[in-house]
Amino acid sequence: MRLHGKVAFVSALLCISLAGCAATEQEQRAGTGALVGAGVGALAGQAIGGNTRSTVAGAGAGALLGAVVGTASTPRSTEYCRYQRPDGSIYTARC
Repeated sequence: MRLHGKVAFVSALLCISLAGCAATEQEQRAGTGALVGAGVGALAGQAIGGNTRSTVAGAGAGALLGAVVGTASTPRSTEYCRYQRPDGSIYTARC
């Protein structure tokens, strides 16, 4: 049982560190949503089933749902593209 706690702790640290490496706001929201969803899902799975299998299933389902909600809740911003002028200089403007 002690080993499972260490594995869960290392997994959580890995997820947090990977969520911090996200490049766009949408990726950051998806990572955060997955993290929160996994936590809530694990708690709900443990409360409903009371065993390890239901806890893991709840965490997986919560992570998936959290990532979907995090991605879908990202506000749409104006996209900017990079263009090159005939003289070779580069500028950004709306796509």
